[in-house]
Amino acid sequence: MAEFFLQTTASGKIPTENMTLDGVLDSIQGEGLAWLDILKPNKKVRKFLLETMDFAELAVEDVFGPADTTAQKFNNHRFLVVNARDADNRLDTEPVAIFIKQKLIITVRHTRIPALKGFSRRFRKADSEDLALGIDFLLYELLDSIADDWTPILGKYSSELDELEFRVFDPNQKYEDLLEGLHDLKRHLREASKSIESLHTVTLRMLKPGERLLSEGVSRYFSDLNQLCASLVKRANNYSQGATSTRDTYLSNISMQLAQSNAQLTEVMTTLTIIGAIMLPLTLIAGIFGMNNDDLPSDLIGGFWGIIFLMLGFAIIMLYYFWKRGWLKNYEK
Repeated sequence: MAEFFLQTTASGKIPTENMTLDGVLDSIQGEGLAWLDILKPNKKVRKFLLETMDFAELAVEDVFGPADTTAQKFNNHRFLVVNARDADNRLDTEPVAIFIKQKLIITVRHTRIPALKGFSRRFRKADSEDLALGIDFLLYELLDSIADDWTPILGKYSSELDELEFRVFDPNQKYEDLLEGLHDLKRHLREASKSIESLHTVTLRMLKPGERLLSEGVSRYFSDLNQLCASLVKRANNYSQGATSTRDTYLSNISMQLAQSNAQLTEVMTTLTIIGAIMLPLTLIAGIFGMNNDDLPSDLIGGFWGIIFLMLGFAIIMLYYFWKRGWLKNYEK
């Protein structure tokens, strides 16, 4: 079921519990500028937008289907779509459709958008000089509220990135889930960029000469908003690049540690192989002369000690051979 919220310059918030959408137009007569917010639009909302408000069918279809960032002007209204942060438990963005007609601005959305609460407060506190600029000033306040919604969040991401960088370069302690934290941060920054770049695109379009999407009195406000969006885009991109660099550094450190571990394991295996290679002929000699056979010439080579010196000679010859081949270089240090 659709929910809607109505606020005007003259009466502030107007109760809508017992009001229908068709009665909204009558209730805002003589109330100055007005804002109608519709949550979870349904068939009745579609009929209201198409028939009562006489909005373009293409614009209304964008409300109920996939909508891309846009700023368009029709015969009797203007239509915008921007992305904003939604209010569920995970960070992502959702489109907000905005209709502007005469002294009325209508927002249509499918999820709860925190920035709209900030816009409601701004609307309530706006002074008469600003409101005298007309409905375009309310549009500026709405878009600026969506942009300002990201400012503290980007500050939080900056702190998270600093903490992750410290953990990556901290040699005294190993931290768990570093890679997951960096991936989550990059995912959050991508979502933030969707909304901020959407606002940047819309403000650029509205400031474009010849489009006639704005009245002259509010152009300076939208210029400031465009500069804010540009700075937020740069911040998000810089943080994303920083997260990528930190992730690459972390993976490089892990690769270096793995390479060092493999080098140590290789050295151990080399040592064991050398020892085994030396023991093989010695074992063979011991096995031969350990047989109970009277034909063995043990007396000719000096008996027990002769066999020992024979085995020692084989060991020295093999060590000399390994040294000549360069296999013992690691042990010369």
